[in-house]
Amino acid sequence: MIKVRPLEDKDYQLIKEAEKVIEKNYKYGRHHIGSAVRTTSGRVFSAVHLEANVGRIAVCGEAMAIGKSISEGENEFETIVAVAHPHPNEDIETCWVVSPCGMCRELISDYGKNTDVIISYHSKLVKCNVMELLPEKYTKEVE
Repeated sequence: MIKVRPLEDKDYQLIKEAEKVIEKNYKYGRHHIGSAVRTTSGRVFSAVHLEANVGRIAVCGEAMAIGKSISEGENEFETIVAVAHPHPNEDIETCWVVSPCGMCRELISDYGKNTDVIISYHSKLVKCNVMELLPEKYTKEVE
């Protein structure tokens, strides 16, 4: 069982930023996940995922947001979230929070073991430390 904490107002604002970036840039078959990361300085960076015809080369929204942040000189992360945009054939009208995939859990933890992740857990939006989502993480460090 993971240790979860309730969201704060700034976390709901982070979700809104992820929703805004994907609602603005949604394109069926290209972009359907938006992500936003808040750095420890309080700056927010948002990005969409890049879909590819060969799935292995797709790039997740979390990776794009982290890369955008680092490119702007911000490399200490507080909280990250990803949201999915409904496809035209789905009977859903709004975006929803999605958990990071396994590769993103690795990436987020590689760049910030203290980073919180907003997830849906038992039908509630909560946040937890990324390491809670990645027990026994592979590392190059000798422990």
